Amino acid sequence: MPRDLEAFIYFLCVLRVLRGSMIVMNTKSLRQQIREKRRNLSELEREHTAFLLCERIAASRAFQQSKHIAFYLSNDGEMDLSLLIEYAWQKGKHCYLPVLAEPNTQRLWFIPYTPESKLLNNRFGIPEPLHSNKTRLRKTLSLDLILMPLVAFDEQGNRMGMGGGFYDRTLAYLRHRRYWHKPTLLGVAYEFQKQKQLETNNWDIPLQAIATEKDLYFNKK
Repeated sequence: MPRDLEAFIYFLCVLRVLRGSMIVMNTKSLRQQIREKRRNLSELEREHTAFLLCERIAASRAFQQSKHIAFYLSNDGEMDLSLLIEYAWQKGKHCYLPVLAEPNTQRLWFIPYTPESKLLNNRFGIPEPLHSNKTRLRKTLSLDLILMPLVAFDEQGNRMGMGGGFYDRTLAYLRHRRYWHKPTLLGVAYEFQKQKQLETNNWDIPLQAIATEKDLYFNKK
């Protein structure tokens, strides 16, 4: 191999490594910035934006046509869905919360959530319904709608999470489904979490839509 070609290939390899490092650093920095801004919101701002967002989701076709809906309990400044959960109960919808059902698992299962449910913090300090080995877990493909927390999003349906990859691994089967795409994936965020474009990985699972207090963004892909 000619030396100039060998040097050029080496240069491309170094450039690729550097670019990958920059992406990781940019992603980490963006995640830290948004999480900090989210945590610094006042109680009044949280309540007001949560009310507007819950109104928007409740009026959406995806919510109205769904009977089995997975929610989340807010953590680390995430948008609060308590009002929407109360409304769903009133409408007779079946509500669920994600749980880490097995020790050291990297996937999520879903358990029914009712006003009588008792909660216990998981290993990340996030409340989830109390369950045991005898608890009946619900698979994601039997849900109609999953409301997913996120750190950042873009209008192409890309989602940046907390970095654990739990939702992506749980929903990985959707990448291989051509016709059956249940459940609908709806991201939940504050408007300031919107980005022009996010870096993506081949294991990322895109969202069909993202709801904020100001708008409902549908995947443009």
